[in-house]
Amino acid sequence: MTWIEALILGLLQGLTEFLPVSSSGHLEIGSAIFGLQEENLTFSIIVHGATFLSVIVVFRNDILNLITGLLKFEWNDETKFILLLIISALPVGIVGVLFKSQIESLFEGNILLVGSMLLITSMLLLLTNFAPNKKKDITLKSSIIIGLAQTIAILPGISRSGATISTALYLGIDREKATRFSFLMVLIPIFGASFLEILDLASATEPSAIATSSLLIGAVAAFFSGLLACSWMLKIVKKGKLAYFSAYTALAGATAIYFALF
Repeated sequence: MTWIEALILGLLQGLTEFLPVSSSGHLEIGSAIFGLQEENLTFSIIVHGATFLSVIVVFRNDILNLITGLLKFEWNDETKFILLLIISALPVGIVGVLFKSQIESLFEGNILLVGSMLLITSMLLLLTNFAPNKKKDITLKSSIIIGLAQTIAILPGISRSGATISTALYLGIDREKATRFSFLMVLIPIFGASFLEILDLASATEPSAIATSSLLIGAVAAFFSGLLACSWMLKIVKKGKLAYFSAYTALAGATAIYFALF
């Protein structure tokens, strides 16, 4: 992997992880168009870790408050919120562990699948225009439903942030709370997936095929682009402009389907 390939993959990962356009779908399309391959497990761990850090930076005050509340060892708002985050991560965790090989088979350059799922993402985003304008809090039931939406977003082309935030808005949850929950809930599956990948890496017999410089470039690109996308997304949802990405994902999906068929 060259440093340019690492830069492009890092930027794609960071930007599209938080914008409602599907990071997995864009990485699949990018690999098909430019011939880029995420050829080493080490690179995957590094760029996902970088986006993990970008969320921590953006939500550092929220995370600190949650930790402080948890350390009081009492049932309070912070403890309740952490419990809801854990519950929301259970569906994707269970599916990820039980169907790991089946999920990996979805990421083999099936651009037709990616394009079709991007069209579904476009519809999800468009329908947020008709979501009830309410200010509900996140409950046990809604956290499970949002968690199921995150599980569906395993499919390449279904945006994780788009699916979870849209689902929360359909449930009448306050926009700011929906966005905050969506971004904080991703920390658990990213950490879990990275941990499992590290275990796989530790058992691997072949050394990393990627130069340290390429790994560093990919990580830096993913971190700063993730930082930008995460901050930008907070403003977008507050202004109720999620549906604007519907046109983009529809165009990207249609283009992917066209190239897959013709």
